[in-house]
Amino acid sequence: MASKFSGTGVAVVTPFHMYGTIDFSALEKVLNHIIEGGVDFVLALGTTSESATLSKDEKNAVVNFFIETVNKRVPIMMGLGGNNTQEVINTIKSISFDGIDGILSVSPYYNKPQQKGIFQHFKNIASASPVPVYLYNVPSRTSSNMTAETVLKLADSVSNIAGIKEASGDLGQIMEIINGKPKDFVVLSGDDILTLPMLSMGAEGVISVVANAFPKEFSEMVSFGMRGKFNKARAKHYKLLDIMNTFFADGNPGGVKAALDKLGLCGNNLRLPLVKVNKSVNIKLSTLIDEFYGT
Repeated sequence: MASKFSGTGVAVVTPFHMYGTIDFSALEKVLNHIIEGGVDFVLALGTTSESATLSKDEKNAVVNFFIETVNKRVPIMMGLGGNNTQEVINTIKSISFDGIDGILSVSPYYNKPQQKGIFQHFKNIASASPVPVYLYNVPSRTSSNMTAETVLKLADSVSNIAGIKEASGDLGQIMEIINGKPKDFVVLSGDDILTLPMLSMGAEGVISVVANAFPKEFSEMVSFGMRGKFNKARAKHYKLLDIMNTFFADGNPGGVKAALDKLGLCGNNLRLPLVKVNKSVNIKLSTLIDEFYGT
């Protein structure tokens, strides 16, 4: 693949012990499960990792553990963003990127900046970063949308901005980006359930939540889609459809952690303000997993 970050990427969870500390033993199991399932890259410190609840020292420990455990088997992307541009730049300047192949940086949240503010934010971050920067547009979390015009302006004028994780859910906007982007600018799906339609439109992959638990099946679906084998991709997509919907029925990463617990990979523990999925969702997930594997 032309980009280190195309195909199936996974926004990896952070397992916790019941008493709240990071369960590195479980994280190792999850990482090995994901990589052995055939994914193309992993994301440390994404939203699914509950990064908002991790201290600076914990974030450093998680990233270092990723580098050691992954051991160059797949590329590593690191989540590094915020709504204070200078603070993001200061963080970039303070850390080593040995073993990190790229940054995923979320569009500024809460402040609700103008488009020119979003443009300048990412331009300055990209200038400070020693590794390629991937934009992350997720209006449902940030309360502001990064328009196609802004994305394409960044793609055309800032050489260190290499792609985008697009989670707006707006297929028209996504098509506008794909149609107008430079050839080497990578568009990744930020919604598991929209991955197949986005691949059909010309996206080059996904950063998935579901692939924490179902890396082989999700990777196969993406691989078929990227090779234009949409009948086979569609069959995989619909086999996973109920699972994908249920994973997000009561919040992320509550759904995926319930599934990973069911699969024996990590405990179903989250940090406040997040809590476990409700009982009915948990039962449904358990049933769907049993049905998926024919048990």
